[in-house]
Amino acid sequence: MKLPGYYSSGQFAHMAGVSVRTIRYYDRQNILKPSYVNQSGARFYTDSDLARLQQILLLKYLGFSLEDIREMTIGDTDYHFLKNSLNLQKKLIQDRIEQMQLVELAIEDTVHAIEEEHQIDWSQMLELIHLTSMEKSLKLQYQNATNISARIRLHADYSVNRQGWFPWIYGHCNITEGDQILELGCGNGALWNENISRLPAHARIVLSDISEGMLRDARRNIGQQDARFSFHTFDCAKIPFSDCSFDLVIANHVLFYCQDLPCVCEEIRRVLRPRGQFLCSAYGNDHMKEISELVRQFDSRIVLSAEKLYDRFGLENGKAILQPYFSSVDCALYEDSITLDCAEPLIEYILSCHGNQNQILLDHYKEFRAFTEKKTAPGFYITKHAGIFLCHV
Repeated sequence: MKLPGYYSSGQFAHMAGVSVRTIRYYDRQNILKPSYVNQSGARFYTDSDLARLQQILLLKYLGFSLEDIREMTIGDTDYHFLKNSLNLQKKLIQDRIEQMQLVELAIEDTVHAIEEEHQIDWSQMLELIHLTSMEKSLKLQYQNATNISARIRLHADYSVNRQGWFPWIYGHCNITEGDQILELGCGNGALWNENISRLPAHARIVLSDISEGMLRDARRNIGQQDARFSFHTFDCAKIPFSDCSFDLVIANHVLFYCQDLPCVCEEIRRVLRPRGQFLCSAYGNDHMKEISELVRQFDSRIVLSAEKLYDRFGLENGKAILQPYFSSVDCALYEDSITLDCAEPLIEYILSCHGNQNQILLDHYKEFRAFTEKKTAPGFYITKHAGIFLCHV
């Protein structure tokens, strides 16, 4: 019996230009389920299923794994998942192009060595292998960068204080002409992007991060043509600069990630010049507490952060941690909060966190979205408790 508006598996596969075997495979992988299954087990699909399949095929062509696609096709109304994922893939493609150009040069050098010297340079061959095995690590780095961007967007778009965090931070830097500046954990370079017009023409800024992926984002956002900036990948516990190199060192939401804080503080103190300044930011215990309460109301098993980062370094204990290394330590608070009446940016923020939320929420996404929409509809208030420590040598 023909069902109006429904297509059999064969018809559906023919319309999409794929095999029935492919349709069945996506069904087994829980990526594309049929809209209707009759008593005999025959599967039927609709036009909306075809649109979803076209999205899956496009994402697969762009290089996404089935695991990626499963997360990205959560719901047709959640376009931010697709947008963020496509931006991630765009960055990976840009890196693949750069990577393949390096591979091409390595092959040309190896061929040249064989022709001229009749021998293989095995070190070049090992470098070639290294270049072609970078993709997994690049993807992980960019996923981390994408998650940070999601958290920044919630603050940027819905904070009550319209001055903005990064302009406020910059205002406390007191940068003058000729200053030598080091930022540890620069992320995507947002501090400088938002204040580029205020930056003196002859300041020199070293941007560093332990993640090459985030540093690539910063380089692309700021532009490689701006001679004031240089970019370096290193761990802030081992700063590769000589003593007394900088007038200002900045660590924006970085210190609570450091495993060896005394070593990091000693390194920062070492590279600062006499009368130099160290500016670092921290959160307080109440920061964003309403979001944690929201997810625990939905499922008490959810923990958005596996570590209590504020206990390691926060507004409550930061001054005591810094005082042994600096002659003076002052604290300034950023007065702000977040209010919103829509669920999407809040869900995006929650899914970007470091905890176990995705293991639970992605299997119950529709219920969680409905729950969050109900909570945010009348207006949702979020506490922000953040500030900076200004330390002088």
